[in-house]
Amino acid sequence: MASLTIRNLDDNVKAALRLRAAQHGRSVEEEARHMLRQSLQPVALGGCLAERIGRRFAGLDAEGLYVLPCRPSPVVPQVDEGC
Repeated sequence: MASLTIRNLDDNVKAALRLRAAQHGRSVEEEARHMLRQSLQPVALGGCLAERIGRRFAGLDAEGLYVLPCRPSPVVPQVDEGC
């Protein structure tokens, strides 16, 4: 296997990577490998938009996500364009 050294990594980027790794239960190094693999996978363009979105987010842990409650859309008043 090959090794990769990344120099001059911004402290904020490193902190964000460390946080993301902790959220996924991985080491920082394993999280970086996972992110590289995910970002370099070939993109499948077939299917409708919903299928492509589903493939894009497949495998993500969505159980802990907060879902906003649905609210009715505001009523937009009708404007009379007559002079």
